[in-house]
Amino acid sequence: MTEKMLTLEAFEEAADIVRRAATETKLMYSEYFSSQTGNRVYLKPENMQVTGAYKIRGAYYKISTMSEKERQKGIITASAGNHAQGVAYAARAYGCKAVIVMPTTTPLIKVNRTKSYGAEVILQGDVYDEACAYALQLAEEQGYTFIHPFDDPAVATGQGTIAMEIFKELPLVDYILVPIGGGGLATGVSTLAKLLNPKIKVIGVEPAGAACLRASLKEGKVVTLPEVNTIADGTAVKTPGEKIFPYLQENLDDILTVEDDELIVAFLDMVENHKMIVENSGLLTVAALKHLKVKGKKVVSVLSGGNMDVITMASVVQHGLIQRDRIFTISVLLPDKPGELVRVASVIAREQGNVIKLDHNQFVSTNRNAAVELKITLESFGTEHKNRIVQALREEGYQPKFENANL
Repeated sequence: MTEKMLTLEAFEEAADIVRRAATETKLMYSEYFSSQTGNRVYLKPENMQVTGAYKIRGAYYKISTMSEKERQKGIITASAGNHAQGVAYAARAYGCKAVIVMPTTTPLIKVNRTKSYGAEVILQGDVYDEACAYALQLAEEQGYTFIHPFDDPAVATGQGTIAMEIFKELPLVDYILVPIGGGGLATGVSTLAKLLNPKIKVIGVEPAGAACLRASLKEGKVVTLPEVNTIADGTAVKTPGEKIFPYLQENLDDILTVEDDELIVAFLDMVENHKMIVENSGLLTVAALKHLKVKGKKVVSVLSGGNMDVITMASVVQHGLIQRDRIFTISVLLPDKPGELVRVASVIAREQGNVIKLDHNQFVSTNRNAAVELKITLESFGTEHKNRIVQALREEGYQPKFENANL
């Protein structure tokens, strides 16, 4: 089966089959990111898929290549998120049993969503690797067909249908940016893009804390990172796929890495300018836009998914506002006497700062008359406004010190 995959004929077949289940996500021109980068930037919103991510494409096409006998044996996979939902949804569409092994640490919302597609969910192990080992054991014992999240040429062919849609809408595309975890999405997109037009540049984007493919390409072979550390959990992979690695070597033009802090800013940019929720892994290509050393090019950023729980979302928003100086905390020392608090508040109000938290500590000094500490958390319009507020306090005789913002 492998030699029949990742060919133009296979991609064409996959495009016809995948559209039965997946949404054909239309490109969105981004005025904001275009103005920020000097390129014509288009977003490929796979976060708008029925399961919230592109994984439905590869799962659905993979199951289509199986015989009816193989399907009736049942399908098994391991995943803590998007792949789980893609396989569960596709299996239901084909009327076959799906067993999904998920780590015990998987958020309840993802477990319930996977179950809602009719899959049997088994919680096993603390991390993906342990869940995967158990899924492979069950496949051996029960005769299930195991579907790998990324190291499968048929799955990669299904993911590559994204490039078919991009090319159909924007045939003169210059650059395609694609997130990389294990490499399945990047394999499909880069291979088809080069078949359609060898001049298209396909750039993979990895989190700096999980750059397993960059390390592997440097060594010329698949290597395993000792550890991964990133908020982009969907791409927190130690080892890229062995079967798909040669395609990545041949078809990727470059790899960019992105720090977690950049993803936080990208989340705010996406929410404020496009009113869309995109998960951290899906934001890799957005954060990478400013790292491109080109101008005036047509660039497509693939937004791989949007499955983010509300707690994570709240944390990212808070950290993003702090990073942009929209929220900050300062401390000032003032005499413990009536009117001092009003005086400080008046200075802040005059500069249109908005106080959202106060902490008045009378025990910072043994001499309360000399000084008590006032910690103030404020909202501002950004760095320039923050600096104006701080300067106004200095002009009133206070010596504000910056503290770690804590909501």
